[in-house]
Amino acid sequence: MAYNSLIARVELTHVSFGEVASVIGKAGGDIISIDVITSSGESSIRDITIEVGDNEEQQVLDNLKAIDGIKVINVSDRTFLSHLGGKVSVESKIPIKNRDDLSRVYTPGVARVCSAIHEDQRKAYSLTIKRNTVAVITDGSAVLGLGDIGPLASAPVMEGKAMLFKQLGDVDAFPICLDTQDTEEIIQTIKNIAPIFGGINLEDISSPRCFEIEERLTKELDIPVFHDDQHGTAVVVIAGLLNALKVVGKNIEDIRVVVNGIGAAGVAICKMLLSAGVKRLVPVDFEGAITYGGNYPYPMWQWLAEQEQVESQPGTLKEVIQDADVFIGVSRGGLLTGEDVQKMAENPIVFAMANPNPEIAPEEALEHVSVFATGRSDYPNQINNVLVFPGIYRGALDCRASLINEPMKLAAARAIAAVVTEKELNAQYIIPSIFNEHVVDKVRHAVIETAILTGVARRIPPDFR
Repeated sequence: MAYNSLIARVELTHVSFGEVASVIGKAGGDIISIDVITSSGESSIRDITIEVGDNEEQQVLDNLKAIDGIKVINVSDRTFLSHLGGKVSVESKIPIKNRDDLSRVYTPGVARVCSAIHEDQRKAYSLTIKRNTVAVITDGSAVLGLGDIGPLASAPVMEGKAMLFKQLGDVDAFPICLDTQDTEEIIQTIKNIAPIFGGINLEDISSPRCFEIEERLTKELDIPVFHDDQHGTAVVVIAGLLNALKVVGKNIEDIRVVVNGIGAAGVAICKMLLSAGVKRLVPVDFEGAITYGGNYPYPMWQWLAEQEQVESQPGTLKEVIQDADVFIGVSRGGLLTGEDVQKMAENPIVFAMANPNPEIAPEEALEHVSVFATGRSDYPNQINNVLVFPGIYRGALDCRASLINEPMKLAAARAIAAVVTEKELNAQYIIPSIFNEHVVDKVRHAVIETAILTGVARRIPPDFR
């Protein structure tokens, strides 16, 4: 169940607060805090912060309004309040206090800077915001679990992404929501706006268009292009898997892995699993297992069918999960039962990442698996791509990488896994918190090091010289 936090301002007249608390609790609400606004002998006004499920919010308010002596003055949803006016802004680094300041940052002084860049375009990295700015771009076609909600409705997600870029990686990011879902228009629009950006972060673009958009832009631009729904998810999955395998004492070359949901994230996960050394892979989608040697209408499915590590035995998810060491789900909730995971190999690992409801209910899975992870924050081992993109872009920007290649992604996964020390590692802690201060630095270092080794770095940062 999804929970909301709301603030109810109420006036109490000859009513005890205990009665108010009882009414809220019976309706399913949980009081987080109470602030007294005014108080007199006869009445008081209080702000009550309540955590409540989506389906119980109205019941809590109706129950309060039904009691004599309680007047509900106002109700504020804290989530909506945090979005008022948007969540990001642009601020100047240099104050303009007089004509001299104006002449240096704008006309006439700026003309000299423009000419310098015109003569040597590489100077844009030192003389403009390009060196530290990323575009967060969507067409609103595959937003979170909401689906195709369009560009305007996707804006709060893109703003949130920009916030995380800044807070975690000190990267300036700007949300751009495109009012088109035409592949060619998206590609051309991004190419047209690319000069001012040091990188492009594609977000919430539906499959299979996202594959072509990213592939074309990677070839046609000289800055990093990264579809976070694909690669951010894949990187953090591999990071968690590397540590989960340590917990159960298995080697990645020996395991059999079932991946369910072969869309954007699923394809990227499969590619990284192969890069990491998996020798037995079973990709599964709505038609069943994708098999080696098969023929498929989607290019990415066909690519998988041509990889020798992909098994040739067909079957449904419930059939192919038998004897699997690892299950990775990026599909939809309620596909598996405890009986299904009991058929897996000894000491099974299950990453059930469908949101908000995992492929198998955690309560049903936990008694049968050795390591369990979800995409949710209310269970241990949250597989969250927020661990990935701030550090990857911090590194890519610092070394001015022309692209983010597969070795850089794998290096980022290993760096994230390494943040969890051997002493800390256990079945309940295979992946670090997104607020762990070491994550971005370790990922940055690994990304720069690999970019240099693979020849895509165009600058050597001072700490690498």
